[in-house]
Amino acid sequence: MKIAVLLSGGVDSSVVLFKLLEDGYTDITAYYLKIWLEDELDFMGSCPWEEDLEYAQAVCDKAGVELKTVSLQQEYYDKVVSYVIAELKEGRTPSPDIFCNQRIKFGAFYDHITEKYDKVATGHYAQIKEIDRKFYMYRSPDMVKDQTYFLAHLSQEQISKILFPIGGLEKNMVRELAEKYDLPNKARKDSQGICFLGKIKYNDFIGHYLGKEIGDIVNRETGEILGKHNGFWYHTVGQRSGLGLSGGPWFVVSKDTKNNVVYVSHKKNDENREKRVFFVNSLSWLGDKPTQETLSIKLRHGPNIIKCFIKWVGSDRIEITMSEPDKGVAPGQFAIFYDGDMCLGCGRIE
Repeated sequence: MKIAVLLSGGVDSSVVLFKLLEDGYTDITAYYLKIWLEDELDFMGSCPWEEDLEYAQAVCDKAGVELKTVSLQQEYYDKVVSYVIAELKEGRTPSPDIFCNQRIKFGAFYDHITEKYDKVATGHYAQIKEIDRKFYMYRSPDMVKDQTYFLAHLSQEQISKILFPIGGLEKNMVRELAEKYDLPNKARKDSQGICFLGKIKYNDFIGHYLGKEIGDIVNRETGEILGKHNGFWYHTVGQRSGLGLSGGPWFVVSKDTKNNVVYVSHKKNDENREKRVFFVNSLSWLGDKPTQETLSIKLRHGPNIIKCFIKWVGSDRIEITMSEPDKGVAPGQFAIFYDGDMCLGCGRIE
């Protein structure tokens, strides 16, 4: 089997490379995807990704595997960054990591390389199983690290070509393998944040593209102006930190994009922030469209999963009724559907 391994410079993908070698695979090529944008590097003044590439190269040198660098910068801007900017302008909450996987790692990468591979392996925490010539994706046993939320936009064709060699392991087991293999990056901390930002702060990225426009922060219940903000695009529904208001905690509950107003509510009004029923559109399924009415749903990356009842109200629109309310249901955010541990697909919250 001929395998391409996507290396990020982190521990997870590095363990994947050595685990494949240990399992007897020999026809392996490693790839580092160059997706950072020169525009961002200009305002950062330095390259925060050089360390990632250095670690990736050191891991490949130890493994005796060739490392190739693939530049997908323009594709990344066109397919992910432009989407983020457009969603922020509309006052919605973008999910760039979901599109990074669907459009770049398992999309543009396939289109860019000339070599043909049987599988592409990554360090994601998810499991893919083949049953009767169809492919299904399941949650990782490590519920905290599970990344099916970010992979739910993939297609049946895409997951048929993917290997997740550590998807059935817990993080502590992966760390133990890194020690066993004596990897150059075995003590490196996990990366945090959005896929393309690296060490760039999210607000710096937003400010670079959308700038600042002072607006009011308003108490939704009383109409009182509590403070000022630098632009509604810096804030998302459910946000608690970064508001700079006294007497809190305060939470963002809605935004008026036309008048650049951010509405907040106090924690004592929690019941007013909770939402149990909402609509989802732009549906995407990993396999067949589900026929059952009772499923489970994730509204964000993490271990929390909620039972829900779905009602089709069109060919591409579902009404969701959750078994318990959530305080951070945000327009533009993705909802991920599950049948038990099986990830079925996703849709965008209206």
